[in-house]
Amino acid sequence: MKKILMLTAFALTGLAAAQDTTPAPATMDMMGPASMSAAENYAKAQEYAVQADVAYPVSFYDRTLWKAAVDHSYYAASMEASNRDYNAYLAQLYTKTQWWINAYNAWERLGTLNDTEKQWASLSAAKLAYLALQRGDTDMTRMYVEKGMAWADSASLQSIMKRLP
Repeated sequence: MKKILMLTAFALTGLAAAQDTTPAPATMDMMGPASMSAAENYAKAQEYAVQADVAYPVSFYDRTLWKAAVDHSYYAASMEASNRDYNAYLAQLYTKTQWWINAYNAWERLGTLNDTEKQWASLSAAKLAYLALQRGDTDMTRMYVEKGMAWADSASLQSIMKRLP
């Protein structure tokens, strides 16, 4: 019985460590995004995003690896504002980490979207529409629903639209 409890304690400790939001020196490099090129930041963002997908069961910006991925992607997109790949990846990371307003704004700035990007953009609009509906802001709800439907119609957006007066 004691051995089972010890193994359970070790397993739970491992799970708790996976949720830690403090930087882990073994996985985080010392070179910050400001001192890297746009291409280096883009590559680093992709590297951290892959690690974050494995490390965390849910994607949130406040998780160390997701924060690093978003931050490096932001620097890449800022350094080369005309690079569509960098900006699209940043929008994708904002969406994946559930930072809805940044995701929505990033998708909107991109202009013409491919089919996959339209789905991601529509999701961000649906989430913002739902939040606006919850706070009773029907004008913003309608605006987000209409923009989301322009990107890609969904059952969520249709459901929210039905709840509007």
